[in-house]
Amino acid sequence: MRFPVPAGTAPALRAGVSVAVPQLLVLAADRPHWSMFAAFGAFTSLYGRNRVGLSRLVMQLSAGAALVVAVLLGVLTGLSGDRAWIAVGVAAVVAGLGNAVASAADWHPPGPLFLVFAFGAVASVPQEPANLLTALAVTAASAAFSILIGSLLRDRSGPAAGPKGLPVDWRTSAFCALAALTAGATATAAGIGHPYWATVAAVAPLSARGFTARLVRAGHRIGGTLLGLVLAAALLALHLDPYPAVLALAVLQVAAELTVGRHYGVAMLFITPLALVMNQVAAPRPIGGLLWDRGLETVIGGLVACLIVLGVRWLAAGPPVERTGHEPEGSADRV
Repeated sequence: MRFPVPAGTAPALRAGVSVAVPQLLVLAADRPHWSMFAAFGAFTSLYGRNRVGLSRLVMQLSAGAALVVAVLLGVLTGLSGDRAWIAVGVAAVVAGLGNAVASAADWHPPGPLFLVFAFGAVASVPQEPANLLTALAVTAASAAFSILIGSLLRDRSGPAAGPKGLPVDWRTSAFCALAALTAGATATAAGIGHPYWATVAAVAPLSARGFTARLVRAGHRIGGTLLGLVLAAALLALHLDPYPAVLALAVLQVAAELTVGRHYGVAMLFITPLALVMNQVAAPRPIGGLLWDRGLETVIGGLVACLIVLGVRWLAAGPPVERTGHEPEGSADRV
């Protein structure tokens, strides 16, 4: 007797395995501070879920390489004592160029969100020159493992290739850079503990297509995060040891992948505790401050995204047209 398998199960399982195994390996090596590098390399598994065969391999190779570069930029920024403000400018560059690459390569999921996340998280931590080689090795190995898992747990159907030679979306890339710069500068100036969360929240809605879709995505990001903080608080209150925490990460990743294509706000219920538990595995911090930072910075980033979307719409509409007695009724409404 065959039971129906929910759509998206294979990509979700790939993501769960890709996140869990590298994390378990760095814990077994007694290097929990490497878990951040392993996690961001594992994000390679999230790309190409709508492709099969060579098409997915190429997309994951390009995304994996970009994630490695983002992590290395984060380490380089973290070497500086002035890393907080340096990170604001570099994050804007990562967001703009990351979106340009994503649009040209037709990445799925689209946009620079994971690149900005990877850079910002790594740059927020004090780094040493020796971490460059470690970051390169661990992130690249984790990305390679994700690609291997993708080839073993293959989908049976799906498009073998996507559009070729897509134009670079420089317009959205500029909006992403502006959003990252504005949100990051606002959170950094306010002295909030994790400014890159505001940057990520500002960039995420701009990956959606269209005016309404972007505003809805921003609303889902804010609302889903605030509700997700309840689940995050419950999980963090358990004070899980590293190994059970990694298993929780895998379950949350699978849940996020199963829901993100259906409702972004629901997916944020799982993505929020996923990010916070991941943070605690790498470098434990007081829970109350962690929850406050996540909620406040998500609101800041979401509002920045909304302001940019609304501002662009207002500029595109142009100044109001003065009616004359010779204009037909309704003509101004179409301007």
